[in-house]
Amino acid sequence: QVQLVESGGGLVQAGGSLRLSCAASGRTFSRYVMAWFRQTPGKEREFVAGSRWSGGGTEYTDSVKGRFTISRDNAKNTVDLQMNSLKPEDTAVYYCAAGGSQWHTASTYQYWGQGTQVTVSS
Repeated sequence: QVQLVESGGGLVQAGGSLRLSCAASGRTFSRYVMAWFRQTPGKEREFVAGSRWSGGGTEYTDSVKGRFTISRDNAKNTVDLQMNSLKPEDTAVYYCAAGGSQWHTASTYQYWGQGTQVTVSS
């Protein structure tokens, strides 16, 4: 059974930092695209950052470039999202996803975590 489990969300003041972690189990994800999405009430799930398999590059949505960094450890089957200089508009439920065929399209991802809340206060 494939599982993605996120951790690290919470409440932080604007300008602060959080680190999200996603632990994958059930299969080896080293050849998969792994990504972070976020969602706020009433809106579609939004791509935040993604990582291809080892050496395959990363991708970020424009609003987080220079502030967020995605990293993965294929040996441990984990992918992290370091979020710095957080803004109130980063407030959302953040989801880990794996197996996407198109970076930005949530429907192409095969596996999803349960989500972790990130709240940034002004």
